[in-house]
Amino acid sequence: MTRPRGTFSLTRRVALLAALWVAAGLVLTGWFVAGLAGRSIVAAADARLSATLDAVIAAVAIGPAGVPRLDRSPPDSEFERPLSGRYWQVTGPGGVARSRSLWDAALPAPPLKAEEAGRPVARDAAGPRGEGLRLLERRIVLPDTPQPLLVQVAASRAETERELAWLRHGLVLAFGLLGTGLVAGVAAQVVWAMQPLREARAALAAVRAGERERLNLAAPAEIAPLVEEVDALIAQNRATVERARAHIGNLAHALKTPAAVLTNALDQVSGPGAEVARVQAGEIERILRHHLARARASALAGAATGNVDARAVVEEVAAALRRLQGEGGATIAVQGLSGLRLRADRQDLVEMLGNLIENACKWAAYRIEIRLGAEGRMAVLEVEDDGPGLPAGQEPATGRGVRLDESVPGTGLGLAIVDDLARLHGGRLVLAPGTRLGGLRARLELPAAG
Repeated sequence: MTRPRGTFSLTRRVALLAALWVAAGLVLTGWFVAGLAGRSIVAAADARLSATLDAVIAAVAIGPAGVPRLDRSPPDSEFERPLSGRYWQVTGPGGVARSRSLWDAALPAPPLKAEEAGRPVARDAAGPRGEGLRLLERRIVLPDTPQPLLVQVAASRAETERELAWLRHGLVLAFGLLGTGLVAGVAAQVVWAMQPLREARAALAAVRAGERERLNLAAPAEIAPLVEEVDALIAQNRATVERARAHIGNLAHALKTPAAVLTNALDQVSGPGAEVARVQAGEIERILRHHLARARASALAGAATGNVDARAVVEEVAAALRRLQGEGGATIAVQGLSGLRLRADRQDLVEMLGNLIENACKWAAYRIEIRLGAEGRMAVLEVEDDGPGLPAGQEPATGRGVRLDESVPGTGLGLAIVDDLARLHGGRLVLAPGTRLGGLRARLELPAAG
């Protein structure tokens, strides 16, 4: 029975958790850094604007008509270019003086609160073209004027916004690269840490395929006990199989002698009943051999199986049956892949092929074809004859003791044993009408090695 695979990966799970944790940490850190740096940028812009305000205040004077003016222009050519985004304005009781950059517009001058008089106040406002301005204003009192003057300087916020946008873009890029690097580093660490488990899995697959006898890995301290337990389990399983093989061999030897004595005794007896007894003694020996093979295969179920060359075994069995048939027998042709290897016990494969080819020899008229191929992870061995095949409506003869024709000698156990052995090795036997020769086609599917 195949167990369902896990629906999650430890590497993906750890990487996802690390990504969420890193993302949350970087978002909070980025928000804090962006806020701190943004305030620094705005404060620097306000400081530059404050220096300009001080320069304008230092140059303010009152003309003969009481109209404010500047004795000297601020050292910034942008104040002379119309609508440049850099403006100054002085408002007094006798009128308004403004920079040429304002052209015919004016800066907004809402009434200042009484407590704000005498210190600069920064605020955002709309400019002559509707652009955003950072405006710094202050009320001052000159010695010759009893009423205060309102001095204002303004600069477009576009430059500050560009600096803030560049800062945010740089932070997103830097933190994004940092986060990606951190998550990739965590994933790489997990992949590296899981490498011993992947090696253990590959070694266990090699043991199951018969390519090695035990894991024998130099594992880290965390999984070394697991590797040792698996090696101990493999050794225990192999010992159990060897004991089962020994018991089966002992049983075979114990039953062989009484069967031989019975056969010899019957050879000394004559008469119609003696002939029937000799035939039945032969059938008893054949049934005993088949059941011992099934018991041996059952002992191997769940143990590590071998890795056999299918073509070599097929050629060996076919050659043996050619000799048994003699010159008058059907032609046995072997076709298909060379180098195809099966994950099965060699003796079991010989038993299965022997039964299938022997069954084909009973029914074939002139020719038997054995074809080897592979479909996915399964190796396919087909034995087809040119005999009468399955009668119309006849069920496949894999049931125990089921025989297609009582006129042909046999016990009806051959195909049933092949089916049992195939299932014990993770494969199956399928009987169907032949596609090339027209007789019976027996399709044996077994797991391919590797």
